[in-house]
Amino acid sequence: MKIPLFDLTRQNDVLMPDLLAASERVIRSGQFILGEELEKLEEEAAELFESTRSLAVSSGTDALLLTMMTAGIGPSDEVIVPDFTFFCTAGCVARLGARPVFADICPETFNMLPESFESRITDRTKAVVPVHLFGQAAPMVQINEIAKKNDLVVIEDCAQSIGAKFQGKPTGMLGDLAAVSFFPTKNLGGFGDGGLLLAKSDNDFDRAKILRVHGMKPKYFHGEIGANFRMDALQAALLRIKVPHLDSYNRSRRKNASLYQDCLKDHSLVHLPPADSDAGASEVDSSKLLVLPKARAPEECIWNQFTVRVTHGLRDDFRSFLSNHGIGSEIYYPLPLSQQTCFAYANPGHCPNAIQVSKECVSLPIFPELRTDEVERVAEIVRSWLDLQHLN
Repeated sequence: MKIPLFDLTRQNDVLMPDLLAASERVIRSGQFILGEELEKLEEEAAELFESTRSLAVSSGTDALLLTMMTAGIGPSDEVIVPDFTFFCTAGCVARLGARPVFADICPETFNMLPESFESRITDRTKAVVPVHLFGQAAPMVQINEIAKKNDLVVIEDCAQSIGAKFQGKPTGMLGDLAAVSFFPTKNLGGFGDGGLLLAKSDNDFDRAKILRVHGMKPKYFHGEIGANFRMDALQAALLRIKVPHLDSYNRSRRKNASLYQDCLKDHSLVHLPPADSDAGASEVDSSKLLVLPKARAPEECIWNQFTVRVTHGLRDDFRSFLSNHGIGSEIYYPLPLSQQTCFAYANPGHCPNAIQVSKECVSLPIFPELRTDEVERVAEIVRSWLDLQHLN
């Protein structure tokens, strides 16, 4: 039995009649840029985030870049980002001429450590970008308290957390601005690149809307320099087909994650972190070879990835074993941002947890259309690998 890391056809095939009808509707309308499809997507997406201010844009990266432009981040500024995340979180900072500053992460939740964030603040710090990585909210109470005390803008990177919550409130509504991605493998995935900007204030939203179209208002008059951050109408129409299914997609991901935990937690070589939301990272016994991810509030996590850690330098062996048995896997992310060559100029500092996690992390299949027997098969192969290590 071959089990891929993800299979988009399982989700899209079921929706094909509606997707084709939406495509034909847009093509026949002749309205391909902005227009009614975008406006309706923005309204529907805003409901998901319990917001009245959402702006559909060309990609998740562009959404993040636009949040930073809206916040006025520029060459004299520093922006604190987690060291363990996708490149664009820091890349957007650098594109605006500002300096990315890297904070360490919790090795169990993979999210920013508030104490590391606070230790990086200087008189040049303008903003912090907590990333809700792998579908779990960052510790926003502490992050917001630190940001407020230091008069910093809070920009949420929600690329992997659409539908996730923090203490009952949707991610994207926990800071000042937020960026969402509709990349095809996300929990609400489109058919190419696409993104969404969320703003808490009317002023930020109005400014972002102008910057989305080259800083133009009224037509052909430019008060400042923006860019072309528009989402295509066809992309918006196709995404709208999936919006009503997001809750069911996320429920399926939670079910799959819970099944993984149940199938693996009792193995003698597996470490299951305690779920106590107030506890720091737990100590991992040196005999453990596999560390399961920690969900502080399982009902609020939407599991964009199910990422384990393989210790003792055995990750390559683990992945080869999975591959030999037809199981897909991926490494998100093999090198912390602070260690990337392009950020050497930034005097990036040292984030030991991020370095450790980058050497150990492996993501297993978690997409919502996985069948129960497939999840159980992945767990069976993982346990088989652990049994072999036990014998060795």
